[in-house]
Amino acid sequence: MRNKIKYFLDRAMRHFYDRHVGKECQGIGPETGFSCRPGQKRVKKEIRRPKMRKLVGVLLWKPLLLFLILLTGFNFLFSIVAEQPRITFKETVKSFTKVKEGTKLRYEFVFTNTGNAPLLIKRVTTSCGCTAALVSEDRIMPGKEGRISVQFDTRGYFGQVIKQIYVESNDPVEPTKVLEIQAEIEVPPSPRLELDVYNYEAGLILSGEDLPVKIRISNKGELDLQVEFSHRQATFFVGEKKMTGPLKIGPGRSQEIIIRLPTDNRTGMLREYVLIKSNDPLRSTVSVYISGYIVSMEQLKELFQKYRHLLEKKELSLF
Repeated sequence: MRNKIKYFLDRAMRHFYDRHVGKECQGIGPETGFSCRPGQKRVKKEIRRPKMRKLVGVLLWKPLLLFLILLTGFNFLFSIVAEQPRITFKETVKSFTKVKEGTKLRYEFVFTNTGNAPLLIKRVTTSCGCTAALVSEDRIMPGKEGRISVQFDTRGYFGQVIKQIYVESNDPVEPTKVLEIQAEIEVPPSPRLELDVYNYEAGLILSGEDLPVKIRISNKGELDLQVEFSHRQATFFVGEKKMTGPLKIGPGRSQEIIIRLPTDNRTGMLREYVLIKSNDPLRSTVSVYISGYIVSMEQLKELFQKYRHLLEKKELSLF
């Protein structure tokens, strides 16, 4: 190999000599170390062979060095990609059918680390507070199994219900895995309370006057609904009759209720909650939020004077 390199170096130097020195200096070549030009004396010059060897060496070693760098980089990347954890569940959905309301459902999701690096479980969360999840251990070695225990409290639910569990890990392909608990919850015959409004905006309220709020309560269940109202100052009416006890509403029927809130000569923002308690097993307590702004008579007059021109323009536009 060394002889071949020497041969190619000599060939290259001869070519360089013939090209740049030419026939003007016959008998003088790279071996003598002399060069000349027409009309000039022979001058001893530095032998060119070492420079040419250096040039050829660079040309030969540069591709080889680049190849070694690329090879090392590919090996490094391959080692990174090759060593990865993978989380694989036997099943991601568990369905329960015909479950009685109030039952606590329990299930264990089993998973395996099918990768070749340790699997780290960072966090396990659920879609609501009614569902709890607990992982058996947060570090799973390759080929080993782990378990996530889930408990779902069906109290207050009915019909088809779906709850999610989110498992976060260091799996680079699926960093977040979603599990599901599905349940068809059956509720025995019972009353069911429904309101036509849960938030009531009263707007401007004149101080010293009672604020009447009308709501309609419906019974969507199969048994009689009994309703009671709670507020520290409000009074409740069915039509013109003041309520003195629980209200009874039959299955499939509804009733309009008038809530009267006193303003007690106060001004400013009004924010009040009226609680409604019933024998509905799924919604034993609901609330109605009432809001508005209370102004005095003087403030109302000032507002009227300030925006009177707008009211006049609106009246003219109607005609």
